[in-house]
Amino acid sequence: MKEVSLRSCNSYDYEEVKLQIDKLVNDLGGLDKYIKYGSTVFIKLNLVIKKKPEEVATTHPIVLKAIANKLLELGCKVIVGDSPGGPYTKSSLKGIYKTCGIEEVCNELNIQLNYDTSELKVENPNGIVLKYMTVIKPIVDVDYVINLCKLKTHAMATFTGGVKNLFGVIPGVLKAEYHFKMPEVRDFTDALIDICLFVSPTITIMDGIIGMEGEGPTSGTPRKIGVLLASSNPYAIDVIACKLINLEPGRVPTVQRCIERKFINEDFSDIHVIGEEIENKIIKDFKIPSNRSISFLRGIVPKKIELFVNKKLSGKPVINFKDCIKCGECSRVCPPKVISMKENGPVIDLDHCIRCFCCHELCPRKAVDLKRPFIFKFLR
Repeated sequence: MKEVSLRSCNSYDYEEVKLQIDKLVNDLGGLDKYIKYGSTVFIKLNLVIKKKPEEVATTHPIVLKAIANKLLELGCKVIVGDSPGGPYTKSSLKGIYKTCGIEEVCNELNIQLNYDTSELKVENPNGIVLKYMTVIKPIVDVDYVINLCKLKTHAMATFTGGVKNLFGVIPGVLKAEYHFKMPEVRDFTDALIDICLFVSPTITIMDGIIGMEGEGPTSGTPRKIGVLLASSNPYAIDVIACKLINLEPGRVPTVQRCIERKFINEDFSDIHVIGEEIENKIIKDFKIPSNRSISFLRGIVPKKIELFVNKKLSGKPVINFKDCIKCGECSRVCPPKVISMKENGPVIDLDHCIRCFCCHELCPRKAVDLKRPFIFKFLR
């Protein structure tokens, strides 16, 4: 049985967060059940973009502080980090750590922020899509990994939580190459499962105190959910998080892949919620983005036609020139390099766009909108 602990937490007041983190860990049998005294632990955050904590796109520093203190009580050496979108350099990491409030917490607790930007090619024999991959070296050099993620919707993958957060172990701009090589949601989400298998996080803790709805993971709207979640199983925690926001887990491509690979049961009967009851915490009107993974043509028409139709129905990124500051970030992070900077701003070659929505996800001003045809909603 895969257990997921659920606890109410209504604010980022440190004492309240600490109390609920203690309860989560105790529900799972105690931290020392999973992590040995004096070991080295990497806390993998969700720092997708340089955003302030109140913008809720990134792991909140108070949740980091609470779990880091528990590790320090176990005599652990704690390393904190992530590989956000864009360049994986010491200077870019420093800016993100500072803006996201992570630097302040690490300085206060005297724990290590990761600035090691070296990479390592690793073998992944249990992978389906990624038998080999390149990861950030610090993730391999530690004894344990704690996956500290955020409860958010995702414009491409529908939902981002425990599994999707581990895409951050792929170094910087190499993520764009993975998107380009795997433009189909099915292949890309299988790759996400492969990465999760390799990292094999010891514990996944999800911040759902204030999550994000709509066109996440960076351009959505903050929404109070009022919960914290924890599990030793990242696949199970995503299922329960989906249920909390009234999202049918089977709609989420990463969950679909987990079912297909028999990591969880199709009816989720192998997942058990402990701590508090889930029923009275479900938000029924949580805004879910449209899922681009339409498969009603699979096996019916030739592959090229299926890809063409799905691409047209998946929508397109559109520049909002009113908010655009012409910084060029969308052009720099575009995997197929189809965004060019002109005098009036970015221009997207939609004929060659792979609909990965990296431009939407990493725009610092939310100036990339996603436009979907009306027929998409009808067919969905």
